[in-house]
Amino acid sequence: MAITYEPIATTTLSTATASVTFSSISGAYTDLVLVAFAKFSNNPSYAGIIFNNDSGANYSSTFVRGNGSTASSGRNNDAGQISSASYSANFIVDIFNIQNYSNTTTYKTAIYRTSQDNDVFGRVGLWRNTAAINSIKYQIDSGNIQSGSTFTLYGIKAA
Repeated sequence: MAITYEPIATTTLSTATASVTFSSISGAYTDLVLVAFAKFSNNPSYAGIIFNNDSGANYSSTFVRGNGSTASSGRNNDAGQISSASYSANFIVDIFNIQNYSNTTTYKTAIYRTSQDNDVFGRVGLWRNTAAINSIKYQIDSGNIQSGSTFTLYGIKAA
């Protein structure tokens, strides 16, 4: 079996910060995967990603959420980022699969999963831009991402 996941960069925070950015991303892969194991200083309203420093109203996402006893769904339109979740916890795991990121003829999509406490989220997001993605910023709206949080960006090669 061919090895298709290749670590591009890993960041483990030594100090608290509001965001983590991966820049100068090569176009040598077919897809990207961003994995975040993050601790927060408080319960932020949301965390999310932006591409190529574009924080304009060019993103949308749809989600389903469940916790074993209740389920919900929703949609964010014309947002300034692809939001991963509304948080009620101070520790989360986010996994973003970003498809066809270096193509310059289509909008970019991301499928991602979030888990926190007893909740799990499944989401799909869209960046309405045809530019190749060369940077990804993970950010929260309030407080800080705590030291010890780890972020890894993987490139996926065609098998």
